[in-house]
Amino acid sequence: MTKIVLRPYTPKDAEPIVAILNYYIVNSTALYDYTQRTLEQQQAIFEDKLSKGFPVIVATIDDRLVGFGYYSEFRFREAYKYTVEHSVYVMPNEHGKGIGHVIMQRLIDLARQQNLHTMIAVIDSENQSSVAFHEKFGFKTVAVIKETGYKFDRWLHSQFMQLLLE
Repeated sequence: MTKIVLRPYTPKDAEPIVAILNYYIVNSTALYDYTQRTLEQQQAIFEDKLSKGFPVIVATIDDRLVGFGYYSEFRFREAYKYTVEHSVYVMPNEHGKGIGHVIMQRLIDLARQQNLHTMIAVIDSENQSSVAFHEKFGFKTVAVIKETGYKFDRWLHSQFMQLLLE
């Protein structure tokens, strides 16, 4: 059986993470970005999250980065401080090995340890495998906001899913 190891992100992880993100930017609606990320952009994004006390974790198999996840602010007003939005990404050729599952469970555990109240997932509504993945953890769809993104010459709908942590 494949052993998945979770550990905190370090700056040396940025290069494989950028490769994962750029794959999804170019080939899917998992990210609503048009432009591929640079190494410097991604490092700055994670430095910001870490400076605010949010976790960024990576999953490795045989010391090779195969996925990552994090959470951070849902919105920026003070009353939202107990709510976070998360992201989980797995290398495209590594799906089906439980990598996303262990990352997601760890993020939920960390959010509970930080006394957070709710986690939000914002998923492209076409991505029903991600919806099903989140449902396995108890996330419920609370809204579908139509035509919130435009990519690949079509309008995309954002599906909001929520998990109450308490």
